[in-house]
Amino acid sequence: MKLLLDEGLPCSAARLLRDGGVDVVHASECGLAAVSDEEVLSAARREGRTAITLDADFHVLLALSGAAGPSVVRIRIEGLRGPALAELTRTVLERCDKDLDKGALVTVTESQIRVRHLPIRSGGA
Repeated sequence: MKLLLDEGLPCSAARLLRDGGVDVVHASECGLAAVSDEEVLSAARREGRTAITLDADFHVLLALSGAAGPSVVRIRIEGLRGPALAELTRTVLERCDKDLDKGALVTVTESQIRVRHLPIRSGGA
């Protein structure tokens, strides 16, 4: 699985994940450090990467658009350092790899991992 870490996450996590064999880039490494959330999502979609972020806007943008991808993992745990984020990312990938491959919004808190499959359909008639 290919990953894109958003700018709010530690660059050191990308290096640690790469050292463990994960195909991952950090936004600051590929010219996405100061761009809009839409641009980050577009880059992830174009490159076939799952975006990992602290930002709730990624889930909102995908839900409102009805898009089937890219998959996004939202980390709702503040202050994670690189090693802790790398370990958490490995755990999420182990538990949710099939969901992420198909298209999913994953929310990670200290107590749970929730998965919602894409595309998000509205309940309207």
